[in-house]
Amino acid sequence: MPQVDTPPSLDVHALYRAMLVPRVIEEKMLRLIRQGRISKWFSGYGQEAIAVGTTWALRDDDYILPMHRNLGVWTTRGVELRPLFCQLMGKEGGFTKGRDRTFHFGLPEKHIIGMISHMAAMMPVACGLGQAFRYRDEDRVAVTFCGDGGSREGDFHEALNLASVWDLPVVFLVENNGYGLSTPTTDALGTTNIAEAARGYGMPGEAVDGNDVLEVIDHVESAAEYARSNGPVLLEMKTFRVRGHEEASGTKYVPDDLIETWEDRDPVDRLTRHALANGHMKQADIEALREELEQEINEIAEWALDQPEVESTVEAERADLFAPFSDDSPLAFDLSLVAPNDEPKSEKRFIDAIQDGLRQAMEADETSLVMGQDVAEYGGVFKVTEGFLDQFGPKRVRNTPIIESGAIGASLGLAVEGLNPVVEMQYGDFITCGFNQTVNNLATTHYRWAQEVGVTIRAPIGGGIGAGPFHSQSMEAWFAHAPGLKVVLPSSPADAKGLLIAAMADPNPVLFFEHKKLYRSIREDVPDAPYRLPLGTARVARTGADATIVSWGVGVHWALEAAEAWQEEGVDLEVIDLRTIVPWDRDIVLQSLAKTNRLLVLHEATRTGGFGAEVAAEITEEGFKELDAPPIRVGAEDLPVPFARNLERDIFSAKSKLDDALDRLLTF
Repeated sequence: MPQVDTPPSLDVHALYRAMLVPRVIEEKMLRLIRQGRISKWFSGYGQEAIAVGTTWALRDDDYILPMHRNLGVWTTRGVELRPLFCQLMGKEGGFTKGRDRTFHFGLPEKHIIGMISHMAAMMPVACGLGQAFRYRDEDRVAVTFCGDGGSREGDFHEALNLASVWDLPVVFLVENNGYGLSTPTTDALGTTNIAEAARGYGMPGEAVDGNDVLEVIDHVESAAEYARSNGPVLLEMKTFRVRGHEEASGTKYVPDDLIETWEDRDPVDRLTRHALANGHMKQADIEALREELEQEINEIAEWALDQPEVESTVEAERADLFAPFSDDSPLAFDLSLVAPNDEPKSEKRFIDAIQDGLRQAMEADETSLVMGQDVAEYGGVFKVTEGFLDQFGPKRVRNTPIIESGAIGASLGLAVEGLNPVVEMQYGDFITCGFNQTVNNLATTHYRWAQEVGVTIRAPIGGGIGAGPFHSQSMEAWFAHAPGLKVVLPSSPADAKGLLIAAMADPNPVLFFEHKKLYRSIREDVPDAPYRLPLGTARVARTGADATIVSWGVGVHWALEAAEAWQEEGVDLEVIDLRTIVPWDRDIVLQSLAKTNRLLVLHEATRTGGFGAEVAAEITEEGFKELDAPPIRVGAEDLPVPFARNLERDIFSAKSKLDDALDRLLTF
């Protein structure tokens, strides 16, 4: 392809330096790995034009979401090299305190958000950033990278669709470098031009010579300007990976002549020839610049290698898992209103209390917004957001396409930009389609690079309504196992309101599980004013002396019913409602056990691997001397939830097993 002419305003010397910095770093890192002084390197050698050209073409406040081979993004944005080398080498002084590798982190002050290892996972995040720009009417754009292999992932297509439907200012940039690890692109794609995917999503798409930095700058500038006003653009950068997927894997699977062909199109060499031929630089200038950079990079790399290994403590690592709550939050409401007092109260059903809490939080915090399937005009399938569109408008109440992963990923981008998103899952079961974004992106971000992630995911869960295997699951244990998530399961209207507001006020990702059967079947007096309940604090739902039942959600009602029935037999049962299982209140359970000396843990979810096992095991470890009988766990049968009401009620349900379990506990 012919080289693009140099724009008159372009500082070719500065651009040449920007191109040479990542190349010299690459050369140093490749020497170090051959010497066995570093263990791994994902090389972008020969692809520098894409990273450098893209960054050069954008404004400083535009976001870039790069990948492993985009070192030039970081260097062109002026990221300080000494901590960057410590990061790359896993030494003290890196950006993630040794918690993640290479470019798996973000630098908000530079408007760069690095990748996670799951391909295309950051593309929905870019949509969230674009949504934030539109929300504030800011003239900014987000550019997100993926490889040719990542363009087959669902997140790629969900992100393109969301950006197209919402006209988001996002540029999707695919580096088509010929191979997905060892698989040729031609074996993975049904087309030779990934840019053609743009037509299916109603956006412009172009193929670009990714080894010509001037062409990259030209196309990215045009795409960004289009995106700011009109919506998304897809750019396919044609390039080649002349090194291995990572250096240890080599390139034996690549034909030698193919590598030779692309080496002739090396982007640094092409810019060198252009600079010399057009009189922008002299050979002596180029040699002097290279010598200067080689000396600087060598010195910094050797310095970084001499830095100490990362050290920490268990206490420090635990302290950084979650962001601390700030009393400056607009949702820092009173924590005491649910206690007996003279505050006005009104009778509300479980669903009414959730709606009331969500509405009051959105009234108090203009950064709060809700999105999900059918949440706008329709009001959600369970009508929690009914009337919200009229009150808060379409920027704050938005229907998403059927893209659970895309919506959850977008929520991270919104949170990075300081907004407070609430994502409604139509049914909790469908969150499996967004599992990666939840447990690998939302959950890990604060621990890895100290970014607050104030995202609330509301999810209707549970059975008892004859909805079958895919609309009845209780999946809280899945998420309790992922460090970095908080998990809430209210059982009463008053708790539901206070805990939802607390979840939205929390600067961390919170899974808020709402039991569908409770929506319209229970009611109580609920304070009219907004209030919070602290996450991680259980309540004594019923006092007793003979045994303790610990539960959450709908299980609390089963426990209370059983306690009333056993009271007629002279048995006095105490019921503890955990309310949140991450974090969960060990102290209140141990206090109860010290009084009753017997423990039963009850939950609706299947027994094996249920969170009840965690409670029973932990309490046994900490309170063994208080036990007069082995703790008993009661959960559902280890089966998918059956559709037929009698099968669900009589065979599957944990409730049907509760009386026998209590009999065993009390007669031991």
